[in-house]
Amino acid sequence: MRRFQWRLQRVLDVKTKEEQIKRIELVRLTEQLTAKHGELLLRQRVLQDLLADIRGDRSPERLNAQEFFLRRVAVDDEQIRKLKKEIADLEVRQKEKRVEVLAIRRFKEGLEKLRTQAEEEYIHEAERIEQKESDERTAIAFVRREEGD
Repeated sequence: MRRFQWRLQRVLDVKTKEEQIKRIELVRLTEQLTAKHGELLLRQRVLQDLLADIRGDRSPERLNAQEFFLRRVAVDDEQIRKLKKEIADLEVRQKEKRVEVLAIRRFKEGLEKLRTQAEEEYIHEAERIEQKESDERTAIAFVRREEGD
């Protein structure tokens, strides 16, 4: 019996590779997003700690610390704004990538169902042919025995 060959197997293979590539890209985007979130939280935490230290300080050095904090906060606020924008952009790209991965997965799953159906039909047809050949051999053997008697 011939081996099952599906004519759309190449398309399924290509879609499988494409899904793997898109998943890797999604993982990279997620890693970048996580890193940016971590950096944002770190910057915000540093500013909060500085502010808490200044609030707790009752010494004459407090005015110098406040001045330092105000200069630093302007720079950090700009960096935090940039980080938030980068995070928003990464989130949009991540959502788009998820949609792409899901679309490819659905297409691939459809192809896999078609392949399974085609393989089942092939097996059914092969079994039918094999049964037909077996019936013919049995009939021929029966006729030969009848002629021999």
